[in-house]
Amino acid sequence: MMNYKDNELQETLSLLGSGTTEYPTEYDPTVLEAFNNTHPGRDYWVKFNCPEFTSLCPITHQPDFAEIIISYIPDIKMVESKSLKLYLFSFRNHGAFHENCVNLILDDLVKLMDPKYIEVTGLFTARGGISIHPYTNYGRPGTKYERLAEERLFTHS
Repeated sequence: MMNYKDNELQETLSLLGSGTTEYPTEYDPTVLEAFNNTHPGRDYWVKFNCPEFTSLCPITHQPDFAEIIISYIPDIKMVESKSLKLYLFSFRNHGAFHENCVNLILDDLVKLMDPKYIEVTGLFTARGGISIHPYTNYGRPGTKYERLAEERLFTHS
């Protein structure tokens, strides 16, 4: 049974449940959609795992493969998962170093949601015998989440 809030969500989200899905062919943060958090007074984690992320090396144009892990503590807005999938897919033909990919993802999600806290990890597969695992995070300035970001950054392994 659908309630009022479910109807409201359907009106604000254009990708979820749409009949056809168009996959972006270039990096496109505008595909990201957000909806209102129904529990903004409660701290809780939301975690996404994308085990099939790909991007291109900006120098060689060879494909890079990674598992991208996004964890965040929402405030008012939350990212809609289908739009996140399409957004991450938009990196497929995008030339960027591994470190730049995780920082772009973080910046775009902070801009979309203004979360209390967020972190992005990229577990890129080895190429040339070396794998790279960049990690970045953000905690809302002047809050306990800023301290959380600092703590998690300095204890990250």
